Amino acid sequence: MFLFFFLSPHNNPISPHTPPCSACAPLWSQECGTSAFSNGICASVSDDLEPREAIAPTSQRCSTYMDIVIVLDGSNSIYPWYEVQNFLSNILSKFHISTEQMQVGILQYGEVAVHEWSLKNYQTTQEVVEAAKNISRQEGRETRTAYAIHKACTEAFSPERGAREGATKVMIVVTDGESHDGEELPDALKECEDRNITRYAIAVLGHYIRRQQDPETFISEIKYIASDPDDKYFFNVTDEAALNDIVDALGDRIFTLEGTLGYNESSFHMEMSQIGFSTHTLDDGILFGMVGAYDWDGGVLKEGIYGRVVPSREAFESEFPLELKNHAAYLGYTVSSVIVGDWKRLYVAGAPRFKHKGKVILFELSDDGDVNIAQALNGEQIGSYYGSEVCGMDVDQDGITDLLLVAAPMYLGSGNKEAGRVYIYSFTGEEVFVPNGTLISEEKAQDARFGYALAAAPDLNHDGFTDLVVGAPLEDEHRGAIYVYHGDGIYVNPHYKQRIPGSSLSPSLQYFGRSVSTRLDLDGDELIDLAVGAHGSAVLLSSRSIVQINVSLSFQPHSINVIQKTCQRGGRESACLNATACFTTVSRSPGPHSNSFDLWVSATLDDRKLSARALFDDSSHRQTQLAVRVHTGRTVCYKLPFHVYDTADYIRPISFSLRFKINNTESGPVLDEGWPTTVKKSIQFFKDCGEDDVCTTDLVLQAHMDITGSRQKPYVIRSPRRRLAVEVQLENRLENAYNTSLTLHYSRNLHFSSLSIREDVNFKFECTALDANSHSCNVSYPVFRSQSKVNFMLEFEFSCTSLHSRVQMKLHAASDSVEREETLRDNSVQLQSFVQYEPDLFVSSDSNLNRYEVHPTRTVSEAIGPEFHTHLRLQNLGCYSVSNLELRLRLPSVAAEDTVFMTVTDVFSYNATGVNCSVQSDLARLKVRQTDVRTLHPEDMMQNDVLNCSRSWCAEVVCRVQQLLKGQAVVVRVSRRVHDDFFRKAKYKSVKIIGAYQLTAQETNLITLGKETVWKETVLEVLKGRAIPISLWILIGSVIGGLLLLSLIIFILWKLGFFTRKQRGEDENQED
Repeated sequence: MFLFFFLSPHNNPISPHTPPCSACAPLWSQECGTSAFSNGICASVSDDLEPREAIAPTSQRCSTYMDIVIVLDGSNSIYPWYEVQNFLSNILSKFHISTEQMQVGILQYGEVAVHEWSLKNYQTTQEVVEAAKNISRQEGRETRTAYAIHKACTEAFSPERGAREGATKVMIVVTDGESHDGEELPDALKECEDRNITRYAIAVLGHYIRRQQDPETFISEIKYIASDPDDKYFFNVTDEAALNDIVDALGDRIFTLEGTLGYNESSFHMEMSQIGFSTHTLDDGILFGMVGAYDWDGGVLKEGIYGRVVPSREAFESEFPLELKNHAAYLGYTVSSVIVGDWKRLYVAGAPRFKHKGKVILFELSDDGDVNIAQALNGEQIGSYYGSEVCGMDVDQDGITDLLLVAAPMYLGSGNKEAGRVYIYSFTGEEVFVPNGTLISEEKAQDARFGYALAAAPDLNHDGFTDLVVGAPLEDEHRGAIYVYHGDGIYVNPHYKQRIPGSSLSPSLQYFGRSVSTRLDLDGDELIDLAVGAHGSAVLLSSRSIVQINVSLSFQPHSINVIQKTCQRGGRESACLNATACFTTVSRSPGPHSNSFDLWVSATLDDRKLSARALFDDSSHRQTQLAVRVHTGRTVCYKLPFHVYDTADYIRPISFSLRFKINNTESGPVLDEGWPTTVKKSIQFFKDCGEDDVCTTDLVLQAHMDITGSRQKPYVIRSPRRRLAVEVQLENRLENAYNTSLTLHYSRNLHFSSLSIREDVNFKFECTALDANSHSCNVSYPVFRSQSKVNFMLEFEFSCTSLHSRVQMKLHAASDSVEREETLRDNSVQLQSFVQYEPDLFVSSDSNLNRYEVHPTRTVSEAIGPEFHTHLRLQNLGCYSVSNLELRLRLPSVAAEDTVFMTVTDVFSYNATGVNCSVQSDLARLKVRQTDVRTLHPEDMMQNDVLNCSRSWCAEVVCRVQQLLKGQAVVVRVSRRVHDDFFRKAKYKSVKIIGAYQLTAQETNLITLGKETVWKETVLEVLKGRAIPISLWILIGSVIGGLLLLSLIIFILWKLGFFTRKQRGEDENQED
């Protein structure tokens, strides 16, 4: 037997003795023959949990509630008798003998009829079986069957012999021959008919067979005795031994198995109703769910003070068609009710197996059992068990139901897990509920069966709204958990406020959250306690009172005076103060809760400052902690002394932050949801700003740049000077200016470099970058005193990446002090200058031939001299790239009478890409372009020794450079040859061939080349060579002089013994 407990107060008890809770056992069963039917039973429970006033509204008497009398023929023709005894023992052993089921009596007859025992004599099967074994045959020569039947009808079925009112009356007649009083049979049988006695008749043919007589007349009489139809109530056997062959058939016919009306036709109505599987307490009674009624289609039953109401199966036919009656919808799996407009009550019942998706119906129920279905809600997923739990919520507690929650605990979520889902339906005011989202549980792919239990809690957090508790017994690997959701207005917040896992309470808990009750107050503190069911146990969770803690902060003295020190701390003069923190505790929970509890308090000074300006006396740190004992309904105050050192920052106040939390987290009160746990207050520094303590200042800002440039004549930025200086003067003409700052905004072609003070080095400046093109500088932080003036210089560098035609700058001075509107105009200065950029380009030339001598004795075939090279090197020494450069060379080539004296043979560039060079040496084109040339004739070269582009036609070389990057160099090599035959014919001693080169650029409003556009020269000097003749006498004299010199040298060497050799004998003597 399984007991499902539900705890709920009865607003209108069914009887004055009904206690405030009940217990139901829906699987409580009663035995009927070989069957057990789970009708269910409920009982009211007293305060000491003792059951009282049990009710089983669907309990029925068994179909085996029978009084059976066996009329047994004991005449001499019955033989052998022990076979009759065996038959009696076997048939009686099949009967379920008890006061609630079958009773059996036996009347034996022959010539007379005798009661072997009456119906009331034996109350167990074992007793009647033993009694049957001891029956002896009565014997007799006559068989007075009519007399025995009449006596059985009138005496054996009398109340005096144990007959029961309402019991089915059954007579079994066993005989082996025709009656001797057959004429009395009609009267006897009529007496049985009048008493509603069903008759089974058994004809034993052994006597006729042994005598070989025709039993036809006998069989006809026995059939006459049996009730109609004969095929059900008449038996015949060949002899006494064959009686045992019909025991099973006779037993089955006597008590046809309950639950069948015929072959394969169901007859279950209330037999398996399982009353109490779900219950709902009403003002006028209790609504029961009958999940097993009507072949498990289910139903509901109302047990009220005005009687019992049981709607028929057909009452729900509009939503549960009869053709689906064998589909086991399980209507009544859960029951509830809601109050809608005009205070009308609608009953709610879930059928989680209807069409495998589930259904919930809302209906009216009259006292006559008539049903009017107002609304039906259908599930969306097969097998989700939609409607296995429902819960109506009157969130704002005005008596009208605001929400209906319907659970589908087996709803498959991510990972194909039984996550479960709870649907929210809102009341529209038109007596219908509309979908309004779902509750949100822990987002984790796991089996949870979220929504297996639902319970509306009156008000857990004491905000005046009904709350909700949801069970999820399969979460955390079947350990289970419950969720708490808070009501808000006429809705419930779909995000849970608290999740209580079963593992946090006990590691052995399993299926925690399979049932929930929210109507208890077991400890009498006027707070709701939660009862949560688990496997094999129940857990009671006590609610805790809710408090609000108001904190106030005050300081003595009210401001910090760092000039007048009041104490010494750490060997230093300091300003000492006291902070007073007061805590006032107020309970939000009902009932008297004047308890005390501890707070953990942490106080912090200047929590957002990197360096400490103030310290607590007790810890010498910026933070201190203390335990505070507070009392509900009272105010307690604590002092926190602290001190302030000398600091440069005494314009910004010192912040005082206080945080607190309740110490005991396992018991005692909890802080109200959303209640602030941090209090922050600032204490100001004392200001020397007159009696009104308001500093009014007048800042005057002046500035100018050290460059000027207009649009027509921009300032040119050259390499030696790439810095910009701004002279600034800031003056304070009135009272102190606190936290004075100078904000600089400048164009992108500038980079801030430095700030330097011109005069008073005691002024302090701190500059920090706000972004890439702005800075903020603190001036004499923290106070720029009255009548102070400071001159300083700002230095900027010109950017190498951002080139703009203007330099712009805006300077603005401000402070935390007050400044009048009419004096604000001189707080800002805007500066501007137009600029151009001169790139730092350098061009140089280098030749491997600077002087060349033309020899007059060379052959005519040697008309052209050797090739020589001139290298021109173009370098970008600046910090930004330059585009579209052009290098031009003009090289003298042709003299008068179109005589060529030098030829450009090749132009080549390397070290760079994007350089294209071209040579123009066509004389006709050169003459067209060079119209001012006055060519020099070779004969006139004695008077003019220069060949340049004004005295000769010059070949033109143009090299275009697309882009020259920062630090890049381009080398152009120009190869030329000198025509010797021209210079052999000419009259000159030396002549200079002067070429020219020039660098130009496509100038814009940003770029100008300046001096690089001047022509530069490259010079080759050509010399006239001479032929010097040598005399024959000089040659002869030179030979003779050489011979004489050689002879002299040989003579000197001979005299010195260089050519003599010593004798061998002399050598040996010398050795001796």
